[in-house]
Amino acid sequence: MKYVSFLIFYLFFYISIQAQEKKSLHIQRATVAPKIDGVLDDAIWQNADLAGNFTQFRPDIGIKETHNKRTVVRVAYDDDAIYFGAYLYDNPDEILKQFQSRDNFGINDFFAVVLNPNNDSQNDTEFFVFPTGNQADAIISPNIGEDFGWDAVWESAVKIVHDGWVVEMKIPYSALRFSNKKEHIWGLQFHRQFRTDRSQYTWNPLNPEVGSSSLYHGEITGIKDITPPTRLMLYPYASTVISKNGSEDIEDEYHLGMDLKYGITENFTLDATLIPDFSQVGFDDVELNLGPFEQQFSEQRQFFTEGVDLFTKGNLFYSRRVGNAPTGNPTLETNEIIPDYPDKVKTLNAFKVSGRTKSGLGVGIFNAITQKTYATAVDTISNTSRSELVEPLANYNIFVIDQQFNGNSSVSLINTNVTRNGHFRDANVTAALLDYANKKNTIGIEAAVKHSYLNLKDENQSGFNAEFEIGKISGNYQYSFEYELADKNYDINDLGINFRNNYSNFNVDFSYRIFEPTKNLINFNYNFWANYNMLFNPSTYSGKNIGGGISFQNKNLLGYGGSFNYEIGKQYDYFEARTEGRYFIYENWINANTWVSSNYNNTFAYDANLGFGTMFENDRDMFNFNVSVSPRVRFNDRFTLIYNADFSNSNGGRGFIQDIGDDIVFGQRDRTTLVNSLTGNYNFNVLHALSLSFRNYWSVVTYENQLYTLEDNGRLSTKDNYTLADIDDPNVNFNTWNLDFGYSWQFAPGSMLTALYRNRLFDFSNASRDTYFNSVGHLFKQPIDHNFSIRVVYYIDYNNVKNIFNKKHS
Repeated sequence: MKYVSFLIFYLFFYISIQAQEKKSLHIQRATVAPKIDGVLDDAIWQNADLAGNFTQFRPDIGIKETHNKRTVVRVAYDDDAIYFGAYLYDNPDEILKQFQSRDNFGINDFFAVVLNPNNDSQNDTEFFVFPTGNQADAIISPNIGEDFGWDAVWESAVKIVHDGWVVEMKIPYSALRFSNKKEHIWGLQFHRQFRTDRSQYTWNPLNPEVGSSSLYHGEITGIKDITPPTRLMLYPYASTVISKNGSEDIEDEYHLGMDLKYGITENFTLDATLIPDFSQVGFDDVELNLGPFEQQFSEQRQFFTEGVDLFTKGNLFYSRRVGNAPTGNPTLETNEIIPDYPDKVKTLNAFKVSGRTKSGLGVGIFNAITQKTYATAVDTISNTSRSELVEPLANYNIFVIDQQFNGNSSVSLINTNVTRNGHFRDANVTAALLDYANKKNTIGIEAAVKHSYLNLKDENQSGFNAEFEIGKISGNYQYSFEYELADKNYDINDLGINFRNNYSNFNVDFSYRIFEPTKNLINFNYNFWANYNMLFNPSTYSGKNIGGGISFQNKNLLGYGGSFNYEIGKQYDYFEARTEGRYFIYENWINANTWVSSNYNNTFAYDANLGFGTMFENDRDMFNFNVSVSPRVRFNDRFTLIYNADFSNSNGGRGFIQDIGDDIVFGQRDRTTLVNSLTGNYNFNVLHALSLSFRNYWSVVTYENQLYTLEDNGRLSTKDNYTLADIDDPNVNFNTWNLDFGYSWQFAPGSMLTALYRNRLFDFSNASRDTYFNSVGHLFKQPIDHNFSIRVVYYIDYNNVKNIFNKKHS
């Protein structure tokens, strides 16, 4: 009987939770806009309805705010913007604050406003304000998470007072997308974080165990007779670059151009960079790559990081392809060489059109054009030279349609296309995607079918990829089952990135996590995985592995954990040999690591990681070891310095060196890598900041004299008796240094002046037995590249200009 009673109680509790009404806040139109100064003495605030009674969802769920740390929010609107005034009660001595650059949360409490003008529970716009006055903003959806690459121009002000802090915000309608109708009901949520204990509260209660946060919004009512503004924002810029590369003469460049944003309709926006300027893009973290796959770099060009959520669906868009190195392989005559092959192609222009209708239909169009690029071929005998086309005029295009449904699901169609002028390769990829969750947000399904097509000089090539995953996506225990396949010809690398094809893989994942603290822990989770891998054609086994990870965070905010991965038995590597159909066998590889991360709220904090790897295989003695330490010092609210040292050592590794005739030659090698980096930030205030970034990467590889031949059975032998004397010296000493020191000044809303000094050194040799300090000494004997640039961007909002002229004529 007691079980029946318990069941009835549970069902009643469950139904009551499901039936819980959303909070609603009715707001009034302001006849006089409040002054954004952090003082809530404006007339509109005096009689505004209050949003309060916040509820904790992290680390505990359902705890009400205390009176002395309560949050009270007022909201108003007018023809131009929506306004927020928040009083955040607290002990001023317990408010954590740290000046940071935009979109960097640092060690800060925060207050956030989340708006969803379509009230569709999927497409949110977030605005964060920190006690320092710094801002952050993002767009968010269940499929892509938070995208802080999106930036809007809006106003905020902060005051620290005797019993807490006050935030005032003005979000112009130009920063939002909404329909033109008589009356609006918008989705609304407020967040508040207390950094001291990492607790977070919301206005409308949120359950992190089930579904995305967008499902838990309250609503704003009372917004009437507002018109979507003309969304036209111009960003004219001017820049100059002074550079000196080694012993070459000083060069200077001057650039003028403009980016723009234009609201084509109420919900669709055109973003365009008419004359792109990427002169202040940061250095890539280059590494010594001995493997068969290219190194992937992060995107640092703002145009390609902002508002690209639709275009990243299906993982078909790797924006670094636009303006990357030329694809052509020039035909050289006898005695000809190309001493300086271009490493990039100039982007002439690019634009994006994206948006989503009230019914949840998202449409995106991306297009970029790159110019012709030539390399200079030099005849080493006659010393004559000629130009050779290595990349023609090229067009990069993406088209996406994405229909959301059920408040948590979507189905998408995406096409990417690269068309190069003349007899260069063209590429086209089409994908159909499904991201589905049931209405209770307990079961999720992801599926994809993709087709690639290449138009090559001599032939055409079609490829195929498919993925299917189903799993439990809510609650403490979650699990998933996945199958993925790709045939030999699947290739998306003209506009995407795909490291390998020809696979047929089965994957299983199981995880457990807590959502509410225990006696000693505020976070705890572990997960296990198992993978069984095959080739798609021929259908043959290639490897299997199991692994797991675990992490903890105690109530002192000390995090620690570890992970392991075990590749069981024989593993058939079909890529290390660099020859189709050939494979290299290794056996029983296991690696593990452990880590610890201290409380960043403290003046001094640190991260540390320790790992190892070894192999259980006859006649192999291989061992890897790595350790990294990253101390950080927060000297005060304005100055932070972070140092990182990462050391790894590998003995007994084996890998491809080169082909000798029909023989595939491998070598056994020892490798040592040391990476030192330093980052620092000093903020004078919200508007002025200095930044420092330094990185030195050093890696040496030393081969044993005895080399190996890869046999047809995947094993290595010494029967051909190859030694280092038979090949070009493969030993490597690879050393890079790069430094960035910058100053930024936001001299007006949305307008920025940036001054940047950079230098770079590079050294590559065969002196693999040199010590680190000897290598650094030799590095500083290399030519150094210096670069100094200044860039000014000015923000112009058409509505502001129009209002100025209207006032002059009134």
